[in-house]
Amino acid sequence: MPQADEGTAPARAPIILAALILVAGVANINLAVANVALPDIGRDLDASSTQLNLIAVAYSLGLAASVLYFGALGDRYGRKRMLVMGMSLSIPASLVAGFAPNFEVLFGARVVGGISAGLAYPTTLAIITALWSGAERTKAIAAWSAFGAAISASGPVMSGGLLEVFSWHSVFLVTVPLAVLALIGAWWLVPKDGGDQAATVDNIGGVTSIVLVGATILALNFAPLGDKRTAVLVLTAVAVLALVLFVVRQLRVRVPLFDLRVASRRTFWVAAVGGIIVFGTLMGAMFIGQQFLQNVLEYSTLEAGAMIIPAALAMVVVAPRSAKLVEAKGSRFTLLLGYLFIVLGLALALVTWDEGASVWSVIGAYLLIGIGVGFAGTPASHSLTGSVPVERAGMASSMSDLQRDLGGAIMQSLLGAILTAGYAKALSSTISSSPQADQMTAQTESALTKSFSSAEVMSERYPQYADQIISAARDAFVQGDTRAYAAAIVVVVIGAIVVFFGYPKHDAERSAMRRYAQERLAG
Repeated sequence: MPQADEGTAPARAPIILAALILVAGVANINLAVANVALPDIGRDLDASSTQLNLIAVAYSLGLAASVLYFGALGDRYGRKRMLVMGMSLSIPASLVAGFAPNFEVLFGARVVGGISAGLAYPTTLAIITALWSGAERTKAIAAWSAFGAAISASGPVMSGGLLEVFSWHSVFLVTVPLAVLALIGAWWLVPKDGGDQAATVDNIGGVTSIVLVGATILALNFAPLGDKRTAVLVLTAVAVLALVLFVVRQLRVRVPLFDLRVASRRTFWVAAVGGIIVFGTLMGAMFIGQQFLQNVLEYSTLEAGAMIIPAALAMVVVAPRSAKLVEAKGSRFTLLLGYLFIVLGLALALVTWDEGASVWSVIGAYLLIGIGVGFAGTPASHSLTGSVPVERAGMASSMSDLQRDLGGAIMQSLLGAILTAGYAKALSSTISSSPQADQMTAQTESALTKSFSSAEVMSERYPQYADQIISAARDAFVQGDTRAYAAAIVVVVIGAIVVFFGYPKHDAERSAMRRYAQERLAG
């Protein structure tokens, strides 16, 4: 039986890895930091459910749209340069979000924050790919994946604590000091590189990829709105056209932004799809769950944020074992094991998360999902980086980041749209069957179904009906929440089927990875 490659690591490996994890941590915290504040934002800005969805997904939108293009720019102009630029831009973006007076400014600042992460985040994994090799690379990726996901999961806890004392604006300012530290670490600790001066960047493909991702995510968010049907159709048409143009461009250009030849490898595309679902499910569950805990179970912001801790701990504990499983059993087995735990967690939430849900059912669901992501995250990233030549490390790292960001954006948008539509439909049905239905104006009904936060505002305006309004809104939210988790289970099961039939078994995977490694050496 062939021996596994022990691999190599750079000098000062621990502190370099720590600096890269800190950079990734700033991006990861910002991905989730808004979720726990959504109810407060909704009340303060009188935001609709769709606007709240857009605030939550805006960072993922900016990151997912730019990460592929910026990864290629990092290969060309230097990865350390991209780290420094990204962390520098994240500071003003966070400050503007922290002092945003309305939805439009907050949404714009979040998108710019995502773009700043698009500059820095893909570079972290590209540097790991370039400086580490073999089993040492697998361990480094496991640490990067685990601590990155755990830091992301800690965002709601920090936000919850801040919201106990300060307004929602504070949650967007919490990463400013961390970004300053990450900027210093990137500047002083990460080795210099001048990039590949001979590399060519497909700028047209990069712009097309931005349009493709942006149009897709916005179309998903506007889908539940009847008055946005034309916008949804236009955005969908733009996304389809951008997809066709992108594929044609990548097939014809001499140096593609996204090498479809490499991407067609089963160790690449199956892992990419698997990662999109895994990380997207985590972010979608956090997005829906935080609102459920506050709106339905009446948890405080700190209590709601603290419920993420079991998932974070599970990811940290499981990820190193995931790396060992990848080496011993292969990525296919480890991915499927992760999927199993994720489905169990979602099923527990689907069955038990109602108005009488116990704290143990909440902790249990998050714990199972965290274990699943801990198992599946490492092989999803490891397979991508092992499938590409080193000169395409930016492509692999960008795709690994795109798993998280596009997966998060898609799943948050999808689950948010289902929740929004389910909530509005259920509450409208309750209103129409109410004895006071004939006294309800269209304007009042629209305000009630706009979002849970709007229903709370209406209950304060009409205290004599407060109990009925809140009770109906909670019941409607649970119905929308249940539909969202059912949809998530379907998506994860489909992903598991793709991995089961599409990803090579252990021996075939090992043989393919050796062949790809030889290609890198030959190149």
